[in-house]
Amino acid sequence: MSDVTVSAAPVATPAVRGRGLRVPHWTTLLPWVVPALVLLGWQWGSSAGVVPAAILPPPTDVVDTARSLWSTGELQSHILVSLRRIAIGFVIGAAIGLLLGFAVGLSRIAEGLFDRTLQMVRALPHLALVPLLIAAFGIGELPKVLLVTLGVIFPVYLNTVSGIRTVDEKLVQLGKSYGLSRVQLIREIVVPGAMPMILTGIRYALGVAWLTLVIAETIATREGIGYLAQNGREMLRNDRIVLAIVLYAGAGLLADQITRFIEARVLRWNPNYRKGER
Repeated sequence: MSDVTVSAAPVATPAVRGRGLRVPHWTTLLPWVVPALVLLGWQWGSSAGVVPAAILPPPTDVVDTARSLWSTGELQSHILVSLRRIAIGFVIGAAIGLLLGFAVGLSRIAEGLFDRTLQMVRALPHLALVPLLIAAFGIGELPKVLLVTLGVIFPVYLNTVSGIRTVDEKLVQLGKSYGLSRVQLIREIVVPGAMPMILTGIRYALGVAWLTLVIAETIATREGIGYLAQNGREMLRNDRIVLAIVLYAGAGLLADQITRFIEARVLRWNPNYRKGER
């Protein structure tokens, strides 16, 4: 009887795994179906006059505008300025959010000192601080970077704290029974267990960062994708406004895909993040 059981197990396991890893190739096209339909409907609606082209220019006009701006170097300049603002603000905000999140998640003293204050600050709409930041720091780069930083801190902070507190206590006790020090417990058990929530917070924070930058770049600026939209509004060039919207959407999608790639690499031990199961 035991021989039958042992011989059956190796046969069943590969079959289950094989079924789990077989992903039809056509599923890779699914995410592009809706965007393609939207583009086709947009082009048809503008060309047929269903939607006035003066209000919503067709995609071909937007592409022509992008090509024209690219040839002069203006488009590259605006994109690089926005990317620089996002990168600086996001790195600073994520670092602060992670630092505070680990401190509060691992220490009751830190929680008593910081959490309530942070929750009160989180309740303030950071976009409402735009006039105050401009009054305090002028119209340079600092107010824009600060706004992005403020938008990033709290999603990262909250998800880091939640991730640490959802780590299975039995795993922590098991680590202690094996003689792991506090630093080793954090590195080997707490951080891997909290990482899915932390990365979720980072993904959400990236979206908030781009949303914040949209507002920041439409106020008192001469560079960036937001300035391109603002300039289009002043010149009654809706094609430039739509181009700016498309650039923001594309940048947000790219940032999300990069984060997903990092998730797949960092969380390879987690079955939910293995290739072929996402």
